[in-house]
Parts: sequence; structure tokens; C-alpha cells
Amino acid sequence: MGSVVAQFLTPMRDRQRRGGSRLPRLFLALLAAACVPTQARAQERFANIGNLVDYNFGQIINLSADQSIARDVCVYSAKTTPGYNVRATGSGAGGAFTLGGGGGTLGYEVQWAAQAGRATGTILRPNVALTGLLTSATQQNCINGPPASASLIVMLRATSLQAALSGTYSGTLTLIVGVE
Repeated sequence: MGSVVAQFLTPMRDRQRRGGSRLPRLFLALLAAACVPTQARAQERFANIGNLVDYNFGQIINLSADQSIARDVCVYSAKTTPGYNVRATGSGAGGAFTLGGGGGTLGYEVQWAAQAGRATGTILRPNVALTGLLTSATQQNCINGPPASASLIVMLRATSLQAALSGTYSGTLTLIVGVE
């Protein structure tokens, strides 16, 4: 938008030098003000995720069953309509959801539910935003209102567990939320 405003400045200044009215200048000032985000608009671009903790599966003995951990998180969007999106990136190659260790890698699945207390959700793909979500959080840390607004589910599928070598595995999952 800044370059558009700059393109309008030169012709209007030329008109002013030739004795033009002040109306174009006023219009330009209003146009420039509309192009600069106000504090309220900047605030609407704010989203926050909280209540994130480590997911520790401990020692897994039963390799023939899927293992999952679901935890409630707090997602807050400052928009009037509290819409948001979430994007997950793992620590594997290209952002893949893999854990390293034990002489190899162990793939895992990430699911997201836009409501707290869920054990299953929509499967997330690495580096792909899940859009069209709404939050019930009324305060950015979920101190007032509902204590959580979404569920993050991490699942180790039995097929991945059976293919993995024995050992300790770890990795990092990065979540990014944005307003919609």
C-alpha cells in the first residue's frame, strides 16, 4: 500500500503547485490514513497459543496398539470473529513429523481439534495450515472463560512402532497459529 500512496503523492503535489484546490490533499490524507493499520487493526492480527507441554510416551511395551496422548491447549484470537489457523512443523527432514534416536527415526501423527477434551481430531500435514477454525477462548491465557479451547493429539501408530528399532526417541513439534 505504501507504494500506491507514493504514486498518488506526486500528481497531487503537481496539481497543488498549479493552483489546484485543497480537496485532493485532504482526499490523499484520508487515503493514507486508511492504508496505515490502526492499533485496533494491528490488535486483530494477534493470536496466541498456550498450555503447551511435553508429550512423554514413556516406555512402550505393546507395539501392536496405537499410542496417543491428547492434551488441551489454549488458542486465543483477538479478532472480533475469533477465527484462526494452525500449522505444525516437525523436526524431521522438510518438517516431517519424526522422532530421532534408537539408530533410526520414528514417525508420528499430529491431530488438531478446535474444541478442548477431544481424543481425536483432524490430521495435520507438515507445514500445511489447517484453516477455518474458531476459538472459544475469551482471554489470551484462558484464565477467564473456558480453561482450554482446543486439543492437540500426538499419535504413534502401531505400524511405525513395529518398524522402529529399540531405543529412546525425541523430537520437536512447532505449532504456529495465525488469525483469519
